[in-house]
Amino acid sequence: MKLHIVPARTGTLWVKLGIQTFFKQPMAFAGLFFIFMAAMMVLSLIPVLGNLLGLALLPGANLGLMAATREASGGKFPMPTVLLSAFRAGKTQLRAMLVLGGLYAAGFLLVLGISALADGGKFAKMYLVGGAMTPEVLQAGDFQLATLVAMALYLPLSLLFWHAPALVHWHRVAPLKSVFFSLVACLRNFGAMTLFGVAWMGVFLTAAILVATVAGLLGGPDVVGAVMFPAAMLMASMFFTSLYFTFRDSFDNTPEGQP
Repeated sequence: MKLHIVPARTGTLWVKLGIQTFFKQPMAFAGLFFIFMAAMMVLSLIPVLGNLLGLALLPGANLGLMAATREASGGKFPMPTVLLSAFRAGKTQLRAMLVLGGLYAAGFLLVLGISALADGGKFAKMYLVGGAMTPEVLQAGDFQLATLVAMALYLPLSLLFWHAPALVHWHRVAPLKSVFFSLVACLRNFGAMTLFGVAWMGVFLTAAILVATVAGLLGGPDVVGAVMFPAAMLMASMFFTSLYFTFRDSFDNTPEGQP
């Protein structure tokens, strides 16, 4: 396994490749992302335990979406079973992915724990247990501060696990080492990763403005509300499709054990 340092402009290429690959199999990717989101939502219905289980399974689920992109970019049609790729690669790989999921869940809980210092745990409780997101709660200064703290701390956590599932699955890297290598890769390709994030922000903002404008012209606020959510889901699906390319160009393309 060798780390590749890519030019900053590669970040926009990753966005372009993600969108292009999505439109090669739009129904497949939309369906896979819907299954992914539906599974997370079902787990969230179980207070506390469901959210913790969802966090632990998230790295494996992300790997499944990356595997789907890998298949589509190779001309194959990604079937729903590809989402289980991380959990069908043998006992050793399953154990490693579950350990990675446990590390991610622990890291996320640490983020929530630190955010609780700002608002006494209201933000963390709402995430883990649920509750009504009333205007009073959302406008409370301490709740907003806790939200900002959690967002700021989640960025380094996401970098730690950005490439980790793929490294565990395709390169047989141990969970702790995969987290370290993921962070190193993201930092060494900081320019490309930054441009990747900025480009996606621009794509999401542009798409939101276009969808809101067209929907507003056709039917007013009610149509905007009805159209915006599925449009956001499609854009999120494109984003997850692009994640594979950030990994592919950051490390050797040949997985462990293959020529």
